[in-house]
Amino acid sequence: MKDNKERLQKFLSSCGVASRRKSEDLILEGKVKINGRVASLGDKVDPKRDKVTVRNKRIIPVTQKVYIMLHKPRGFVTTMSDEFERKCVSDLVKDVGVKVYPIGRLDKNSEGLLLMTNDGELSNKLTHPSSHVTKTYRVTVAGEVADEKIEKLSNGSISLDEKKVLPCDVFVMERKNDRTVLGFIITEGRNRQIRRMCEATGLEVLRLKRTEIAGVKLGMLPQGSWRPLNERELVRLGAVSTTGAKK
Repeated sequence: MKDNKERLQKFLSSCGVASRRKSEDLILEGKVKINGRVASLGDKVDPKRDKVTVRNKRIIPVTQKVYIMLHKPRGFVTTMSDEFERKCVSDLVKDVGVKVYPIGRLDKNSEGLLLMTNDGELSNKLTHPSSHVTKTYRVTVAGEVADEKIEKLSNGSISLDEKKVLPCDVFVMERKNDRTVLGFIITEGRNRQIRRMCEATGLEVLRLKRTEIAGVKLGMLPQGSWRPLNERELVRLGAVSTTGAKK
């Protein structure tokens, strides 16, 4: 007989509860139960038969994986709910049909491409620091930008939280009288990374827009709108194989 059971932390991760490591922490903290019993690390569950709860809230297995891109406008926070009653990206995707969660973040004052899914495994893979997923941004800063500052931004000499950033590509896209548009291609996802890099270089960010993640481009999608990812984009992200089979 086929064993339909899987490790508890993998099940929680696939349901979008948390990463496998964070799920292990939840289990160790006694916050996870299987059929009313406090779970232990190493437990397995049958998603079709067992009742799993986290903090007494039942976890429902994901039966249909959904992947979308959202053009996040400025003024929205990248959370599903907010205690301060600020506008959340969840308000923009209520008509998706299932609950989807952001992959990574964009701060309130930034805009552009935000991927969302209910596939916890893919989300964890794309946001794990070891993945080094490529992300592209269009960043408008005040005034002219000297070549020395572009070199400092790109050569990995800036430290954030006492740790140097990885080298990245920074280039001039457009020069205007009172501002400069820079392109950033980074492979990290630290908190407010580009804004803090610019601050460390004495640059004032006027506008920050993410345009691409791992080869998936925002394109002409209007602000505040979303669309499903197509097969080619899912292959780029590793959500499906080249044969079209879901991973």
